[in-house]
Amino acid sequence: MQDDAALAAHLAASAGKLLLQVRESGLLEAKALGKAGDQTANQFLIHAIAEQRPDDGLLSEESKDTEERLSKSRVWIIDPVDGTREYGEGRTDWAVHVALAIDSAPAIGAVALPGLDLVLRSDQPHPIAPPPEKLRMVVSRTRPASEAVSVAETLGAELVAMGSAGAKAMAVVRGEADIYLHTGGQYEWDSCAPIAVAAAHGLHVSRVDGSPLIYNQRDVYMPDLLICRKEHADPVFAALAQI
Repeated sequence: MQDDAALAAHLAASAGKLLLQVRESGLLEAKALGKAGDQTANQFLIHAIAEQRPDDGLLSEESKDTEERLSKSRVWIIDPVDGTREYGEGRTDWAVHVALAIDSAPAIGAVALPGLDLVLRSDQPHPIAPPPEKLRMVVSRTRPASEAVSVAETLGAELVAMGSAGAKAMAVVRGEADIYLHTGGQYEWDSCAPIAVAAAHGLHVSRVDGSPLIYNQRDVYMPDLLICRKEHADPVFAALAQI
């Protein structure tokens, strides 16, 4: 039997391949493609997790939530397609999130970037290249949060527009960006796997007030988060305090 980390990576990679096959069929476009991708990947993931870890809880963006998971110590938190719009538009900045929260902490995570043929894993951290002189902050390509824009101005950071939350977080892990500050509201499935991977790579991960990110809650809404190099956390907090 695969260990949890290997299973998470296997699930994310396999779902990513399915999603590429659905898109490459050429039979669907835009919203219809996104809906088909969401449903196909979700069905695969929920059935595979039920088969491989029948005693664990599950929270998925694409499945009806139940209270059963609240009594579980181990809960899989998944986003079958993070960035459905980008997936439907044929872009590469979308992701598949598979995470395992243990006692409400993001213990294990895998984030597949199928368009780039990559899977980033919490159990296989790699060194992150040093930051450039001018910091880079990833923001939404459609609705950049005003707080992030203000912090970027204070820090003299360059704004890098990008699609899904997973793609943004992994841009920091991959050394292609330095700060991911989000204040526009998300849900547990948007961040659990990316946070697990980022933390395993030695990055700072928290709410924007510095408090920890807690998962498998009754209310799965998560207002904000910060992922960055540890040396950049205090300057970001200081810039936020000036807003």
